[in-house]
Amino acid sequence: MKKYYLLLIIFFTLTSMTSDKPAYRLFDKTGKITSYDNLLKDALNADIVLFGELHNNPICHWLEKELAEDIFKSKAKQLVIGAEMFETDNQLIIDEFLSDKIKESNFEAEAKLWNNYKTDYKPLLNFAKKNKIPFIATNIPRRYASMVNRGGFEVLDSLNADAKRLLPPLPVKYDPELQCYKQMISNMGNSPMGGHSNSNLPKAQAVKDATMAYNIIKNWNKGKIFIHYHGTYHSDNYESIYWYLKQLNPNIKILTISSIEQNSIDILEKESINKADYILCVPESMTKTY
Repeated sequence: MKKYYLLLIIFFTLTSMTSDKPAYRLFDKTGKITSYDNLLKDALNADIVLFGELHNNPICHWLEKELAEDIFKSKAKQLVIGAEMFETDNQLIIDEFLSDKIKESNFEAEAKLWNNYKTDYKPLLNFAKKNKIPFIATNIPRRYASMVNRGGFEVLDSLNADAKRLLPPLPVKYDPELQCYKQMISNMGNSPMGGHSNSNLPKAQAVKDATMAYNIIKNWNKGKIFIHYHGTYHSDNYESIYWYLKQLNPNIKILTISSIEQNSIDILEKESINKADYILCVPESMTKTY
C-alpha cells in the first residue's frame, strides 16, 4: 500500500511539473539552468551588476526591483543604483526629488522621462527614495548623442565647459572592431538606405556606453555594489558598457545579466550562450508594458 501511495505522489508531482507555465528561466553563460539564489549570491560578490533589460518586458522590470531589494537587505548603505533611462543633465532634479526638496508632480513634469516611466522605472526610483539609496543618471543627454551621430566625436570639442561636465572625459576612446559596433555598420549596409546610412551611428552608441561607464565608476567606491539598468544591447557579449568599465578599471568585478525572449524557455538557444554571466529567458508570449 505504501508503494502505491508513493507512486501516486510521484505521478502527481510529475504531471504538475509538466503543466507549469513558468514566467522566466535563468541560465548561466554555458546554457545550464540555474537559480535566482545563485544570481543573488554572485551579485553580492560583484562590484558592478550590469542588468540588461528588454525595455517593454514586465518580467525584466519585476526582477530588476527584486534583485535591488535583495541586495539592499544584505548590503544596505553599500548599494548604488543607476540607469540608462535618466540623462546626466537630470541628476540635479533626481537628487532634489529623492531628498524631498521638490514634489513628485514637479519632478515628473520637469524631468526627461521615458514613456514607460510610471509602470517600469518609477517603482525603482521610489524604492531608492524610500531607502535613501543614491540613484545615478548615467546616460549622455540625447542632444549630444545626436550631435555625434551627425558629426562624429569631434563635435563634442565645441561644447562649453558646463556642457562637457555632462560627458565623459574627451576624447572618447573608441574601438570600431568591437562586434557591437561592427554589427551596426553591417546592419546599415543591409538597410534600404545602403551606403547613404550614417557611419557615425556606432559612435553615437559608443558615446552613450562611454558616458554610462564613466558615471558608474565615478559613483562607485570599493565595498559598494552599483547595479545598473540598461537595454540588454549595452552589455551583451561583454562589450559596450562592460568594455568601457574595464578600460577605466581593469580589476573591477562585473556581473552581467542579459534578457532574451524565446518561444520555449526549456533550453537556451545556441546564439545566447556566453552572451552574459546570467541569461534571463522569458516566453515570447509574455505581455508587454507598451
